[in-house]
Amino acid sequence: MRKLLPSPSRSPFGVNWSTSKRLAAVAVVACVLLATATVVAWVSGSRDDGRPSAGAAAAPTASSRSSPAPTPETTAKTGSVAKPPQIAEPVAYAKAAARMLWSYDTRDTSRDQQLAGMRTWMTRETKYTDWASVSGQVPDPLLWSRMADQDQHASAHVTEGHYPGAFKAALADDPSAITEAYIYVVTVNGKQQIAWKKGGSGAEERAVTLAVQCRPGHDCTLAAIAPSVTQ
Repeated sequence: MRKLLPSPSRSPFGVNWSTSKRLAAVAVVACVLLATATVVAWVSGSRDDGRPSAGAAAAPTASSRSSPAPTPETTAKTGSVAKPPQIAEPVAYAKAAARMLWSYDTRDTSRDQQLAGMRTWMTRETKYTDWASVSGQVPDPLLWSRMADQDQHASAHVTEGHYPGAFKAALADDPSAITEAYIYVVTVNGKQQIAWKKGGSGAEERAVTLAVQCRPGHDCTLAAIAPSVTQ
């Protein structure tokens, strides 16, 4: 591997960060989301909107919202970044989102296109979105250009996704609290394969904990990358 190429054993984009440093970097911004959305949705017992509590914790299983097919203009703006799927089940959506986050191709996608594509996965409810935790995964412009010089690209295979124990415990303690924001926390595990010029390649196991919003009757969206990985 050439010296200018980021090590594939670090972040999903090959940035020279350890996992602990990356998680620490997003913890500050992610705590806002967790304080206003995830934690409230898990354990808050106060509800003044009159929404029913019976069966409220059940994850949505069907989608009633249709999305238009991507146009050439949209594709040009987002490069090779996968389009968000029409999925209304939290674990399935989180697995798709993790696959998107671990995949990129500097050969045909600019950094701006990568960010634009990732942004389409985000919830539009500003109260619950933490774009900084997601966009912070993308290398800075200089590093991205160096990756592009080496035709660096990555694909991902997701092995499983599950609700972390802390989330399940909090939800069991107050099942109806999820109706505040319908934020679900999912840990996803998988493997990333990175390749670059002259046959260079590398692979690494990946794990990420995502906060996804899945309101009934709507497709899921991505809210944040959680500040720590819980089992």
